[in-house]
Amino acid sequence: MRAQFVLQEIWIGLRRNLTMTIALVVTVAIAMALFGTGVLLKMQVDKSNNYWSDKVEVSIYLCNKMSANPSCHKAEPTQGEKDQIEAQLKAMPQVADVTAETQQQAFQRARERFKDTPGFSDTIQVGDIPDSFRVKLKNPKEYQAVVAQMQGRQGVDQVINERAILEKFFKILGGLQWAAMIIAAIQVVAAVLLVANTIRLSAFNRRRETGIMRLVGASNLYIQLPFVLEGAIAGLIGGIFAAVLLGFSKVFLLGRLQQNLQFATSLGWLDVIQVIVFAMCFGVVLCALASFLTLRRYLKI
Repeated sequence: MRAQFVLQEIWIGLRRNLTMTIALVVTVAIAMALFGTGVLLKMQVDKSNNYWSDKVEVSIYLCNKMSANPSCHKAEPTQGEKDQIEAQLKAMPQVADVTAETQQQAFQRARERFKDTPGFSDTIQVGDIPDSFRVKLKNPKEYQAVVAQMQGRQGVDQVINERAILEKFFKILGGLQWAAMIIAAIQVVAAVLLVANTIRLSAFNRRRETGIMRLVGASNLYIQLPFVLEGAIAGLIGGIFAAVLLGFSKVFLLGRLQQNLQFATSLGWLDVIQVIVFAMCFGVVLCALASFLTLRRYLKI
């Protein structure tokens, strides 16, 4: 009987304040979806960063007939100059391994890497990418020593540090993550205010019923429980919609990033489900707690 009464009061409260309840559900859904998207982006950045941290290399591109570097004189280095560059690299204490890559090998690697973008891979020709040395460092942070010795050396066109490129890329993703988190925080504040207003209005509309319950000896917990559960149910419904939105984020946002940016690692659905469960629980607890605090702070029942 008591459970039936509580459920009946919850239904009455949600029905009487239908417009505000819908606004609350939508706000919670957007807030949790943005929060979850930010968490997913952070997980993707951390996962990719950990994968690439010990795999980034310094690429030493040699001169060829297409080099824009004036010191190259539009000519390729001789085999003797190539051997000297390779020997110098191997003698450096910062270097762990040196791999020579010919123009043909670079062409095949580029075709394989960009096979999913035919418009780009079909335009690559043998010779577009010059001979190079791919240098793996013992400590990727010590790339400056290699750059200092190779930059401007006879036969060297340019030196590219892959770590610097990746750091810029991860900073962009980090910026997207923080933008989602900031917007989510604003939405959370809006959700809390909506919960407070919804619960206050619901309690005001039922002030006669709560007064009678007080007179017959009902406990504070029994009186407040329907209001708290109203907020929790609204948070749960919003969390369900947020779960759907996070599924779309996995497919259309992270999936597109994986396809277009060639991530070596990608988040699985298990990671997404964990974030969804956390976001739903957070939404329910947030709305229930906001309802409880509103009752204690503003309503003397």
